[in-house]
Amino acid sequence: MLRVAVVGSGPSGCYTAQSLVQLDSGVRVDVLDRLPCPYGLVRYGVAPDHEKIKSLQNNLRTILEHDRVRFVGGVQAGPGGVPTARLRQIYHAVVYCVGAATDRRLGIPGENLPGSWSATRFVAWYSAHPDAVDGGFLRDARSAVVIGVGNVAVDVTRMLARGLAELSPTDMPQAALTALAASRVTEIHMVGRRGPSQARFTTKELRELGTLPETDVTVDPAEAASDPGYIDPSALPAPQRRNVEALRGWAEAPRGDAPRRIRLRFFLRPVELLADGGHVGAVRFERTAPDGRGGVTGTGRYEDIEAQLVLRSVGYRGVPLEGLPFDTTTGTVPNLAGRVVREGVVTPGEYVAGWIKRGPTGVIGTNRPCAKETATSVLEDAPSLVLKDVPADSLTALRMEGIEPVEWTGWQSIERAEAELGASLGRGVVKLPDWQSLMKAAHDSAP
Repeated sequence: MLRVAVVGSGPSGCYTAQSLVQLDSGVRVDVLDRLPCPYGLVRYGVAPDHEKIKSLQNNLRTILEHDRVRFVGGVQAGPGGVPTARLRQIYHAVVYCVGAATDRRLGIPGENLPGSWSATRFVAWYSAHPDAVDGGFLRDARSAVVIGVGNVAVDVTRMLARGLAELSPTDMPQAALTALAASRVTEIHMVGRRGPSQARFTTKELRELGTLPETDVTVDPAEAASDPGYIDPSALPAPQRRNVEALRGWAEAPRGDAPRRIRLRFFLRPVELLADGGHVGAVRFERTAPDGRGGVTGTGRYEDIEAQLVLRSVGYRGVPLEGLPFDTTTGTVPNLAGRVVREGVVTPGEYVAGWIKRGPTGVIGTNRPCAKETATSVLEDAPSLVLKDVPADSLTALRMEGIEPVEWTGWQSIERAEAELGASLGRGVVKLPDWQSLMKAAHDSAP
């Protein structure tokens, strides 16, 4: 029987496990994760007010409850945990589905000022990721700048504008809920260096901004008019055309007097974060213009936007994995149909799927065909892979490495603890926000 370790329990990992057991009845899969909780970015990246997308956890749960799939949490692959070489000894094949673990930086002066954060850090905080820090994101902030015009930028913009009544029903941790409810941020600027027709958010996400209570959304029509696709969207692909139509609606609407305002800005490139008393106080932007080739060029004209909170949301990037080759240009592991390639040669038994395979592109569903391709490669290689002797019990082998895995019953115990916490706060399920409380709950497995 082929024994496979899938490292990472987000969508790409779960879909890889699903494809393996669906395509071959002689496969057993351990889905390993560094965290004691499954589901990856579905649990820790999807905005808490997006219940429909978060419900995807139910589909992933079904995969992890398959009788030939086993969730094994609390297992770090690499430094500080189980060496990747040891995983290769314990399993016939290892599939790495570790995503793109870091964010891209702006590379401009002042980026490290207090008050300047990556959007991923902010998302981790309000999503209760156990590695998150409470950086006092909102302390003394009245104006925020979100740099980027993708869906993550829309998510953090929306979270900044939400109130207590809208956030209380979510599973957001109590400390984040309290801080966001007390926020004094009234001006939120979401800024892109290119035009409206080139923004990367989806129309559904974009339109949600217009439904927020006590919040006006504005677009400067003169600013957007630099984009030929904004002036005449008829030739645009349907998704971009719908975006432009939504933006034009806000540009043409009369100015409101709501207590909060979201300003969607375009053709502005950040060049420096300006300090005010040792803290970020403004962002300096250079006005850009289309270069006729799909990009932009600087105009030498500048604008400063006040901000005590700056969140950059300009993309993700993969990081090197111990013992695996890495392409620093693409931020991916070199591969052929998911098979890891070292110096032009396929490495039997090592595979990748998801963002670490193809880069941070696509939506959650994009992981399905990607995972199936990798699973097919694994199964094509299976006749030679099963010739290797592996331990009869992988959990025993992992424990010999000093690991105390969190099994499915441990995760169920965490779920119960989060339901109990929510009930005690008069809310629904509320996430446990730190390693200590998660591990305590995981090892209290009494039903």
